Amino acid sequence: MGEDLKKMYRTLMEDHFPDSLRVSFGDQSLVYRKRSWKFPDEKTGELIEKGLRYGENPGQEAALYELIGGNLTLGACRFIDPASGLVSAIAEEDMLQEGKHPGKINLTDLDNGLNILKFLMGKPAAVILKHNNPCGTALAASLAEAYHRANRADRIAAFGGCLVVNRAIDKATAELISENYLEVVAAPDYEEGALEVLKKRANLRIIQISRIDRLAAYIDKRFVDFKSLIDGGLIVQQSPLYGIRSAADFKPAESSYQGKLFQIRRGPTEQEMADLLFGWFVEQGVTSNSVLYVKDECTVGIGTGEQDRVGVAEIAVYKAYQKYADALCFDRLKISYKDLELAVERGERAGKIKEEIDSLTEEAKGGLIGSAMVSDAFFPFRDGVDVGLRQGVKAVVQPGGSMRDWEVIEACNEAGVTMVFTGQRAFKH
Repeated sequence: MGEDLKKMYRTLMEDHFPDSLRVSFGDQSLVYRKRSWKFPDEKTGELIEKGLRYGENPGQEAALYELIGGNLTLGACRFIDPASGLVSAIAEEDMLQEGKHPGKINLTDLDNGLNILKFLMGKPAAVILKHNNPCGTALAASLAEAYHRANRADRIAAFGGCLVVNRAIDKATAELISENYLEVVAAPDYEEGALEVLKKRANLRIIQISRIDRLAAYIDKRFVDFKSLIDGGLIVQQSPLYGIRSAADFKPAESSYQGKLFQIRRGPTEQEMADLLFGWFVEQGVTSNSVLYVKDECTVGIGTGEQDRVGVAEIAVYKAYQKYADALCFDRLKISYKDLELAVERGERAGKIKEEIDSLTEEAKGGLIGSAMVSDAFFPFRDGVDVGLRQGVKAVVQPGGSMRDWEVIEACNEAGVTMVFTGQRAFKH
């Protein structure tokens, strides 16, 4: 059974999807072309044409389509025009190394990385994604530092992930990247010596997307978002546009209750404002319900896809503690925290070093002290924000709009914490 499954993962699916699609919206149409790539066969060397390896799972046929024709305007919304391709426009020459031929998840991870980076073009930035969610995102003065911080934010989840960056990868960054196992690396360009380092990992998919330097232009572009239902039906929506572009777009946290005005007492410091902006931008690529914690423009803990807000705030705290302990353990012993736990259980290592790491993690509250808390929707009760306040959070950003905003404001004021509203939620399902 195990060998059969391994073979399935290696098998390139044939797909029976048509070469083109035309989607009509009344008297307007969008035209799509199926994408495939020609590469030498591993055994014969003969050029063969390949589409996606498979869909979300082996055994699922899948196809990638690029928008090549049609201009769609519905009401006041002009949707993105053809010839704007990013992931859907990847050509053979952009796949600098095919690696294990990409499947659906590789490309949707890459797409969501671009979705986050489009807000972060002002500084070198790196985002590592897994299962269409960021596991680590960071800004820094150099790309090497941004990658190091993003990887360190969740080193375990980054294993087998997709790295997307907004600057050309230099040799120093490539050497850091090569120390880890990734499935995809995407960048606008690769400087001298970088490709030679990265190509030492034969299965790595190395992709160049030259339009990354123009990503900020995609912030204001809407696309048609399709959701298929199990009965064959569709829900169609506009992609979201977000109103927060700078610190000036945040709204003061205030709310009226029983004739009394409740206002946040303290405004954000410069560093807190930078973290609030950074966190809100990363939030646009996180599956809802979600709560994130960020510090110094780097993710600390990311809670995704939960049903209740207090629960996801707690999960993000748990992850922050786990990742902090793992980073300490790896720095000291070059092994994961889980491997250390197992070694202690087996009597192969003394328990004292684990106790020291646990103590340091608890003392630092998993790196959450002084962090910013980010929520994609309002807190229906103060219990959600209280989770972060107990960990030393100093700033909060959330949409606002709850009937109990007043008590969330009071909770922050009691703790001396600042909070801003966005006036717009950021659900992503």
